[in-house]
Amino acid sequence: MRTNLFHIVLSAIFLTIGIFGASAQEVPVKPASTTAAEKPGDSLVINPVALTKNDSVKKKKNGLDAVVKRTAKGYEKLDQKNKLLILHDEAELNYTDIQLKSGQIIMKYDKDEVFAGRLKDSLGNYTQYPYFKQGNNVVEADSIHFNTVTKKARVWNSRSDQGEFRVKGELTKKENDSVYFIKGARFTTAKDINNPEYYFYSPKIKFVPGKKVVVGPTNLVIADVPTPLMLPFAFFPMTTKAESGFIMPTYGNNNQRGYFLQNGGYYFALSDYYDLTVVGDYYTNGSYSMRFQSSYAQRYKFNGNLNLRFDNNIQSERGFPDYARSKQYNIQWSHSQDSKANPNSRFSASVNLGSSQYFRQSVNMNNIGASLNNTMQSSVSYSKTFQTVPQVNFSLSATHNQNTNTKAINMTLPTLQASVDRIFPFAPGDAPKKGLIKNINLQYNLRGENRIATYDSLFFKPEMFRDAKSGLQHTIPLSTNFKVFKYFSVTASTNYQETWVMNTVKRQFNADSAKALTRDIKGFDSYRTYNFSSSIGTTIYGTFPFGEKSKIQAIRHVMRPSVSYSYTPSFDQYYDYYQYDAAGTLKQYSRFDGGLFGAPGQRYASNVGIAVNNTFEAKVRNDDEKDNKGEPKKVMLLNNLNFTTSYDMAADSLAWQPLRVSAGTNLFKEKMNINFGTTLDPYAINNAGRRINTYNIDNGGSLFRMTSANITLNYSITSQDGKSGDGEDEDSQTARNGGREDDLFGRATDMSDNRKSMFKEEDETKKDKSEGGFYNAVLPWDLKFAYSLTYSNNARERKIIGNSIMLSGNLDITPRWKMGFSSGYDFVQKGVTFTQLRFERDLLSWRMDFNWIPIGQNTSWGFFIGIKSSVLSDIKWDKRQVPDRVIR
Repeated sequence: MRTNLFHIVLSAIFLTIGIFGASAQEVPVKPASTTAAEKPGDSLVINPVALTKNDSVKKKKNGLDAVVKRTAKGYEKLDQKNKLLILHDEAELNYTDIQLKSGQIIMKYDKDEVFAGRLKDSLGNYTQYPYFKQGNNVVEADSIHFNTVTKKARVWNSRSDQGEFRVKGELTKKENDSVYFIKGARFTTAKDINNPEYYFYSPKIKFVPGKKVVVGPTNLVIADVPTPLMLPFAFFPMTTKAESGFIMPTYGNNNQRGYFLQNGGYYFALSDYYDLTVVGDYYTNGSYSMRFQSSYAQRYKFNGNLNLRFDNNIQSERGFPDYARSKQYNIQWSHSQDSKANPNSRFSASVNLGSSQYFRQSVNMNNIGASLNNTMQSSVSYSKTFQTVPQVNFSLSATHNQNTNTKAINMTLPTLQASVDRIFPFAPGDAPKKGLIKNINLQYNLRGENRIATYDSLFFKPEMFRDAKSGLQHTIPLSTNFKVFKYFSVTASTNYQETWVMNTVKRQFNADSAKALTRDIKGFDSYRTYNFSSSIGTTIYGTFPFGEKSKIQAIRHVMRPSVSYSYTPSFDQYYDYYQYDAAGTLKQYSRFDGGLFGAPGQRYASNVGIAVNNTFEAKVRNDDEKDNKGEPKKVMLLNNLNFTTSYDMAADSLAWQPLRVSAGTNLFKEKMNINFGTTLDPYAINNAGRRINTYNIDNGGSLFRMTSANITLNYSITSQDGKSGDGEDEDSQTARNGGREDDLFGRATDMSDNRKSMFKEEDETKKDKSEGGFYNAVLPWDLKFAYSLTYSNNARERKIIGNSIMLSGNLDITPRWKMGFSSGYDFVQKGVTFTQLRFERDLLSWRMDFNWIPIGQNTSWGFFIGIKSSVLSDIKWDKRQVPDRVIR
């Protein structure tokens, strides 16, 4: 449910619902015959029959029609003279769906009245306050008095929870089932209703359940100090469903666009399954924006959300040299299907597309991670599985990939994929698949695409479909695997592929222009290719013991060498010659060049690949275990140390590919991750920096020439027992828009909803357990560190092309004060990278934050204080200086 600043008192709806729970619960108790032999805890059954068998007078039918169960820890007293039933000390009455607990309960059954009140302890403090529950409504009060016949009731100091609200009324009076009066009502979202940090006070309220609410003067009180914010009276329709309503905008000033109203609009509560929020911005220089947000869900079936955003940005004033205007838009759609909905079919969507400059020029969203990212991706897919033998899988999808720097867009509308599950033609269905013959298996895969390449300026226009390319590709892989010499695993496979296309090219020389021209040919064409590959590998284990008394007892080395071979023939039959220039120069081309799946290979290849993968693990004595009788700890020294290269037996020169070496490990109890990689070229280069068919060692150099190297370090730690931080941000918009999931580039700020914390929300119970009141001696904190170094030496430049460090951290200065920072330094460009400072104060029901970007193109600051609760989200003060967006 949405509220706005002019409708603060709309929360009285929740209040009245709470009072309805407080005063509309009735316990229609009437006297009945009771024997003195009854004991506490026995059930009191109301008998409408006469008190004595011989009584000839017909008694009035009793109003109770169910069993009344009663208990009391202290005593039960039945006063026949005064027609009273008294339950004392931890008294409890249960009647139908009504439960009443109190220090003392008095039933005056001759007048159909029930009283419930509290008790005083030995120190004079009140205890055992009345607790009243009917259905899901719970009310606590100082005392309760109600009549079971007239259905009138009075409740003193009632307290109840209604949704996010906590409600307290000095006196609640129920006239009948249709009219309720409340005197001295206060409502708040604070946890402690008796001592709230803020509340709204109204001296009188009248309401008709399910119809209307009328309130008198309503005043906002903060820390028991009345504020000038008040309304003289208000009238509201009453309903238990979500209601549509206005959303109050935020006002301010922008350097380039003038004064503005932001995030104002209307909320449409369309149904229980979906809603719609329409908000917009307006600036005095003529700029404006609109945003449509909708969420939908149906239990056990699906859920999702849709965001449509449009900005019309105007820079400067008409007539000035820097005047510019641009129109930007963004579409986001996320849909997921519940796994229980249909196990054999699934529909999902993850869409993020729009103008390339939206996140860089939008004034309403400050997402540095998204603005620095240069790609946007989307996917909408439907898949279905047919439970046949063999199983058949089918999927239909549409994809989108957009480069925000070049503004190039590649789409597939649609992509069709189908596959038939693996078939073993030489093995019975129940027999094990072992051996060369029985392991032979084949599959069938089909892939069809309609691919579109365009730019965002032509998006959604007819021109984008003009050069679309379409085709189908059939693939039949045939493979097997078996063991030789017991320890060696062998795999062999061949792959047949047939490609159908609807677009080809024809190149020929044009005598008029004296140039070779390329002409597109529409129509069906096809080509067929095949290849063969095999590999053999094994696993070698080695253990190097150091003795049981040594700290390191043993080192285990696992090596996985493998040799592979691949053969691809030349498909010259799909190539032709054309005249390139007036001199009659001939060049070779394929009519499938630039096609959907590319042209068949013309080069004959016969490659031998060599790979060696290694892991190193240590067995370390565990000194922490008692009497040193526990199992030794296993510590990973190197997660991987890999060597890969290949040799092309069909090449007439430069047959060896560069040797690629990569390694990775975790240090400091897996809190630091280190990855290293380098490329080693066995061939020398000439003076022009080109590779020559001469080994580097024969050219006066070393065995290998290092052409590139890189190293990355990531370190993440928190104060919680020294555990590594997870590095993930719960702000899904950041990752969804292409930003990092951690806060090395700062935390994204969604200016349309500043109630959300820029820090990770913690368990409130942990905050309350912090020692010292104002201080927190533990001082929770987290730190993230990232370092990257890249070296290039392809042409003897011997240059470091990348060298940067980035830091981010968060610290709880006190249990309620938090601060965070994100910054870094680029040693190549010699400058400070993106820097952000974050401060936040938890004011219990309120939240206050200040974030500041002091340097760079995104210089800005923002201050916010407001109520956390969504029902009072418009009670806030938001002041900020947004970054200056320059339209290019």
